[in-house]
Amino acid sequence: MTYALEAKGIVRRYGHVEALRGCNFNVKPGEVTALIGDNGAGKSTLVRILSGAEQPDEGEILIEGKAVHFNSPSDSRNFGIETVFQDLALCPHLNAVQNMYLGREVPRKGILGKLGFLDHEVMRQGSEDAFRDLGATVRSLTASTGSMSGGQRQSIAVARSAAWATKVLFFDEPTAALGVVQKKNVLNLVRRVRDKGIGIVFISHSMPEVLEISDRVQVMRRGLTIADYKTSETNLEELVGAMTGRLDEASK
Repeated sequence: MTYALEAKGIVRRYGHVEALRGCNFNVKPGEVTALIGDNGAGKSTLVRILSGAEQPDEGEILIEGKAVHFNSPSDSRNFGIETVFQDLALCPHLNAVQNMYLGREVPRKGILGKLGFLDHEVMRQGSEDAFRDLGATVRSLTASTGSMSGGQRQSIAVARSAAWATKVLFFDEPTAALGVVQKKNVLNLVRRVRDKGIGIVFISHSMPEVLEISDRVQVMRRGLTIADYKTSETNLEELVGAMTGRLDEASK
């Protein structure tokens, strides 16, 4: 099996604290892998390393079987890895198109582009195509995102990341603080991205959502991945037991 993204033996230390103790993790293309664990399990540290925000002290990261090294988030993005952060990382004073192309602006052709003029029509059309491709409904392409609902902003953040991701897309608590209808829409967006053949990492504390959306569940505890389940073959009790260590106690 060639994974879209794989981590082997990842170690990360902060002084005397070892946040990751030889952690292994993998993501298959076209599959939703849920990453769960109690607070302090090491999930956030692992995601920061796999998205290039931090570097491991030991271990190896592979993309489609080839070892890579990320010095920054831009390195991971160059390899087709994107992240939808819990805070969405949108600029509230910018509109949907400007947020969509933030840091990836398209210059006009010819001398105007060299003078700093942007091709707003190309970016508008690209944004419309991205939203349509995912079935995302955005109220307005010209209104500031700060004036939109949480669900609208989430749709923009997902569409932006999905438009640029070619290998893996991380969703960090994507439904936090959303209403029931908005949560359903976001989960539908996750499925649409998966169906494009992109590997999805779904990080959530909501076990019902994990069981609904994921194909596989990997459980972290104390800096290690301690279980890897097919979602169809596990249940809430088993997942919570793995997270808390109760399964270990029961087997003694």
